[in-house]
Amino acid sequence: MDKNSAGGTFPTEANLGNIKEAVCIDAMRVYDSCSAKEYLEDRRVYFTPDKHELIEQATNVRIRGAEVIKVFIHLEPVPFNQGFYAVDLNFFLDVCLDVFTPQTPCPTIVHGVCTANKRVILFGSDGNVKTFVSGSNSEEPDIEMSTGKVLPKAVCMVSEPIGLSAKICDRPPQGSDICGRIPDSIASLYGTDFDYGSTHAVYATIGLFTIVQLVRTIPMLVPTYEFCVPEKECPTTSDGPREMFRRIEFPTDDFFPPDISESTSRSEENINS
Repeated sequence: MDKNSAGGTFPTEANLGNIKEAVCIDAMRVYDSCSAKEYLEDRRVYFTPDKHELIEQATNVRIRGAEVIKVFIHLEPVPFNQGFYAVDLNFFLDVCLDVFTPQTPCPTIVHGVCTANKRVILFGSDGNVKTFVSGSNSEEPDIEMSTGKVLPKAVCMVSEPIGLSAKICDRPPQGSDICGRIPDSIASLYGTDFDYGSTHAVYATIGLFTIVQLVRTIPMLVPTYEFCVPEKECPTTSDGPREMFRRIEFPTDDFFPPDISESTSRSEENINS
């Protein structure tokens, strides 16, 4: 048996035949998934009213970063294509910007919100069984209104966005997104509604990596081996601050930073290892 980093044991190729029994478990099975590298170009950034004057006086902007606040997911069956579902995703991103104005020598850091929409078609199979669990406060499963069938669950995983660029425009760039209104649930995070009447508009370009999955909870038969018993002991320590401090090595590099040759050799060692 192989030991993992946490001290447990897992079966190897040599003992795959030593199955103890087959057990039934409830697991979230992924029926279909897709990944995407999104290039969100010229997405308008909306600001709260207290930023209105600053944006109107701005001569230039520079993007500092972006963060996904929320993803709203809507799921519906694809007509005449049984088992397939359209997954609509609405992304809301917080955009951090440096805003330059003639009145100040240094830029002002401001936050705004931009949106993006995406639709994917995935296979999620069919299901009619509702599951209710005692002592659970979870919401009931989504039901397709016309057929009463239980829909699969859509899962969206998003990595940290990459802020690529930002600009100020008096007119929307061709093909830029149009947002009707930022939802109240997003506006509440900023303490007020957003300003939609600015003459100057800020547009950001953001890189985004996503994975979308359709999953269902199903009973699944799996083979079991031995119990995964941790073999690594959790040592207890009663050392006081003095003993703990004695075990800390002197931070030589903090006082004598490595030169370029040492940094290069360390980088090569890390790559080779």
